[in-house]
Amino acid sequence: MWHLLEPLHALLYYAPEAFDEAAALGYETGERWPSYFAWRSAPLGAAGPVRVASAFYSFSPEMVARYVPGATSAAPGDVLAARLRAVDRTYRAVLGEGTVKSPELAEAAELARRAAESAVAAGRPLAAANAALPWPEAPHLVLWQAATVLREHRGDGHLAALLAADLDPVEALVSFAAVGAAPEAVFGSRGWSAAEWSAARARLAARGLVDEAGAATEAGRALRAEVELRTDELAAGPWDALGPEGTGRLAELLGGPWLAAIGSGLLPSENTLGIGKI
Repeated sequence: MWHLLEPLHALLYYAPEAFDEAAALGYETGERWPSYFAWRSAPLGAAGPVRVASAFYSFSPEMVARYVPGATSAAPGDVLAARLRAVDRTYRAVLGEGTVKSPELAEAAELARRAAESAVAAGRPLAAANAALPWPEAPHLVLWQAATVLREHRGDGHLAALLAADLDPVEALVSFAAVGAAPEAVFGSRGWSAAEWSAARARLAARGLVDEAGAATEAGRALRAEVELRTDELAAGPWDALGPEGTGRLAELLGGPWLAAIGSGLLPSENTLGIGKI
């Protein structure tokens, strides 16, 4: 379900319509990070870089400090309103008016909302912040907001799994690259310096988790497999609540929108989330 929903959420970070809305708020759009941090952190309110780095986990705190709050930051409420406008415009452009207005999408939105509303947000700051937002009226916006609550719920649980595995933020990325989730260069987008990356690799090597070339050892692969399994287990609650019939029906309904999102060309083929590989 995460593989189906994540692309529908992530369009916000790459669509030209979203950059238009960000520019109207005063954000620099020559790169995606100013608007990314604005869109994703807005539900937390006026959170500073320390809180955002803690919630996002895998980004270098120095990188977060460059973009949060930012010299031209808008009020969180204005960012949230613009975020929905951006999703509305993006979905109409990518999915098409016919899909946006279809009964199938409305049904998918209702099922996804049921799953999202059943997600227990205790101990999950990003899930809780998004779950506390009012629901929009339009079904395609409901679908996006539900996808967002569910992906942040899963992400918060993933951070708990990383902490239980004793993987700090940069070690989490090094170990993920080591199992082939994406090339190391792709993880450079998270802002860690070469020295910080090398030091994290040395720490993992000392634990027997990577070899001299930086590839995962058998123990390293086992640890990452345990992290992914625990992430799945911690994310299962909403789908258990929706049940196999509802979950299966939602998966069926998401097929068309998922293909449209993937086929839009907006999303990167290589990403730090391991979509399609993990």
